[in-house]
Amino acid sequence: MLRRKKTRTTILGVEFFSGTVEQAVATIEQGGLLVVPAAPALKNLTHDRVYREALLGADLAITDSAFMVMIWNFLQGDNLQRLSGLQYQRYLLDQQSVRDPGNTVWVMANKPSAKRNLEYLATVGISVPEECVYTAPMYGEHDAIEDQELVDLIDRLRPHHVVITIGGGSQEKLGFYLKQHLSFLPAIHCTGAAIAFLSGDQVHIPGWADRLYMGWLVRSLSDPMRFIPRYWDARKLFQLIVRYRERLPATAD
Repeated sequence: MLRRKKTRTTILGVEFFSGTVEQAVATIEQGGLLVVPAAPALKNLTHDRVYREALLGADLAITDSAFMVMIWNFLQGDNLQRLSGLQYQRYLLDQQSVRDPGNTVWVMANKPSAKRNLEYLATVGISVPEECVYTAPMYGEHDAIEDQELVDLIDRLRPHHVVITIGGGSQEKLGFYLKQHLSFLPAIHCTGAAIAFLSGDQVHIPGWADRLYMGWLVRSLSDPMRFIPRYWDARKLFQLIVRYRERLPATAD
């Protein structure tokens, strides 16, 4: 009898999906919240209550963090497969329901990012109406997120998809807030910087670097002052996984 490949693995109390990108997109297209947790944010599970609730409340969390995957496989002798946010974003952009004008609301980090991202989308044949682009305000790093203006926009437009391109840690909170407050449940994709790697808004990450778990190095070399401290701080995730494995960590308070 053939054994079915395991596609769900619980790490730090969060159920991660490591199936194919086709399966992931097909699941969320039905409506739901997808998150792409990165190591620098995952280490905050013990003291960022809002982020913690967002991950636990998501419908799908994919194994984007190469650091987490490597730690888990080393400790558990497992063969957990990585599904990167960049891989997910590339496949998502090929879906007709995303490409149809007016069917996706894009939440952008700022106006310059929006400009570059929209220019890139146009080059791959995706036309985004102006009303479907929302520039996010500066959300607090460790605070609960509220954005009634965005809720009203999405409720009025009723798109099939909402793609959130803001920074890790905040995007998951915003996605969970939308899931809780919208009058319907679209496909909410918290893919963060993935679109920026394609558009040139951030450094380009080649496919080989993504496959070899080297995206962090490419980013660090492109902007050492910004990314090296961020990834160095992510080392705390190792201690969390060693201590808790599949269990949800205790909160700091």
